[in-house]
Amino acid sequence: MDGFSNFHFGETILRSILSFFTILVLARIIGKKQLSQLTFFHYITGITIGSITAEVSTQHDTDYWDGFIALICWTLLTLIVSYLTLNFSKIRVLIDDRPTILIQNGTIIRSGMKKARLHTDELGMLLREQGIFSFNEVHYAVFETNGELSVLKKPVFANATKKDAGITDLAPPPHLPTEVIRIGKIIRKNLMELGVTEDWVLQKLKEENVAIDAIYFAQVLPDNSLYISLDIED
Repeated sequence: MDGFSNFHFGETILRSILSFFTILVLARIIGKKQLSQLTFFHYITGITIGSITAEVSTQHDTDYWDGFIALICWTLLTLIVSYLTLNFSKIRVLIDDRPTILIQNGTIIRSGMKKARLHTDELGMLLREQGIFSFNEVHYAVFETNGELSVLKKPVFANATKKDAGITDLAPPPHLPTEVIRIGKIIRKNLMELGVTEDWVLQKLKEENVAIDAIYFAQVLPDNSLYISLDIED
């Protein structure tokens, strides 16, 4: 019962709301690099900011404004380090390190494996995640600073391209696959971006003998065909 006697419902709600919007604003300020280039530094930064936010939200012995200042400081330090790593290569290497070559010319580099603190079983797992089950297929393997493995296959094992097959039509697609119908409703904004009309879409549906109300999702593909997924309930 002691836990209930020390329960601060209103204060917890207020702290949580303030912390939520604070972390939302700070995440927007820090930017997308936290997600797209999650190096060890950014990983630790994210964990620390999250821990401070949790502390401020739930620990009533912690002054809210002390926690708020700590969040601001961590955000500013992250931005400063990001600026320095962006503009100064030596600092970038100091903070994020360099990519490490694990396989070179088909040979496993023991010093690289030691630096990356990997053994061959772990390297094999990273290769299998990319659909490579034999070390013999690999010409180069580079362990990136975000923990991902980049692989260049030997030419004999590389996937054939259109150029390899002698296909001359190598023009890029005119547009990305674009959603035009969602749950029976036409998305006019996307139609305008594609430069097509509702009549064009309806004509396509007529050719497929599909009513618009029966469509859950429809997408215009780069070849101007229409992908249709019907709204089928379980």
